[in-house]
Amino acid sequence: MEKILNRIHPVSDPEATYFLQVSWEKDIGTGFGVILSDGQCAWTGTVSEAEISREAADIEMDRGKYVEELRKALIAGEGSAGKYNFVIS
Repeated sequence: MEKILNRIHPVSDPEATYFLQVSWEKDIGTGFGVILSDGQCAWTGTVSEAEISREAADIEMDRGKYVEELRKALIAGEGSAGKYNFVIS
């Protein structure tokens, strides 16, 4: 299993710092787990391969392109700084 941890500053609260851990097996396109923490609390979730496919279809985006955008937003980290915004709600 591969994991990556990124520090994010959501546009919904730019002064706050959150830590986002994403873990996956073979490829993020086959599903992944997430842990989001503000340093005091943590929230966990999983995204299945079917959910990825459904979301790509819902926004009418090629599944391969959608998975690549997920990879850039969730895994690439510093290389994607300024390109993706996070909103915590």
